[in-house]
Amino acid sequence: MLRPLQDMLQSLDNQVRHLEQKREGAYQGLQEQLRQLAQTHQQLHSTAVSLVQALRAPTVRGHWGEYQLRRVVEMAGMTPHVDFLEQAGTDQGRPDMIIFLPNHGILPVDAKAPMQAYLAAMEATDEHTRRERLTAHATAMRNRVRELAQREYWKQFDPAPEFVVMFVPNEACLNAAFESDPDLLEYAVQQRVLLASPVTLLALLKAVAYGWQQHQLTENARQIAQQGRELHDRLAKFLGHFQKIGRGLDSVVKVYNEATGSLESRLFPTARRLKELGASTSELPELRPVDSRARLPASPDNSEIAS
Repeated sequence: MLRPLQDMLQSLDNQVRHLEQKREGAYQGLQEQLRQLAQTHQQLHSTAVSLVQALRAPTVRGHWGEYQLRRVVEMAGMTPHVDFLEQAGTDQGRPDMIIFLPNHGILPVDAKAPMQAYLAAMEATDEHTRRERLTAHATAMRNRVRELAQREYWKQFDPAPEFVVMFVPNEACLNAAFESDPDLLEYAVQQRVLLASPVTLLALLKAVAYGWQQHQLTENARQIAQQGRELHDRLAKFLGHFQKIGRGLDSVVKVYNEATGSLESRLFPTARRLKELGASTSELPELRPVDSRARLPASPDNSEIAS
């Protein structure tokens, strides 16, 4: 009687050992995944720290802003030297980019990335310090707007642009400035400066592309109308020449018929008399008057032709 019980206990013990082995393997796999996750997190943290440190340098931020600006215009489908031109300007100023608009218009764009105070705010450990640095960030953004307005790009190009675009390559950076300084946008507009993030600049460039399409359609329609007028004028002149040819043919037919009548009335009788006298045996060919007249083309305004 103990034998079956012993067998059952042995089977239960084997199952418990098997489950324990599985549990240990699962724990080991989980530990490996946690180790990889910690390693990846550390790499991301190091990369973020390196990026933040790099963006603290004004030169690096400037190059980064220009690079982001180039990416946005390429995303909008624009072509260099055709739709836009980089680092073009006059001796008084040189915007980072000029966007060509329909009707020979231009739109200067300058990339600005005042992020020193913003990055410091993101690293702040208390709310008071964070608010102070965000206020400093909004002040820096306002100063950049004033500096850009003082360049007066609208006096350096012909035709003069209505405003200049200040491109901020980070959405969060610009939003933080708006939150800290609600009057910043109104101030920028008064200074003829349009603040644009990557999304708003992309939308603006798409609108410019649509304007180019409409301009091309209008230009095509204008050229079609011009070609139509030229065709009508040339056709009228050609028809005038054609009418002269028809009148000339009528004059030739009239002279031919007069000559035929003179031949029949004055020369043929004498020729017949000579034949009767034996001067010649050949028959003279018979000449008939031309009764047909030249058909002049109808006017193109004729309703029958139009139908």
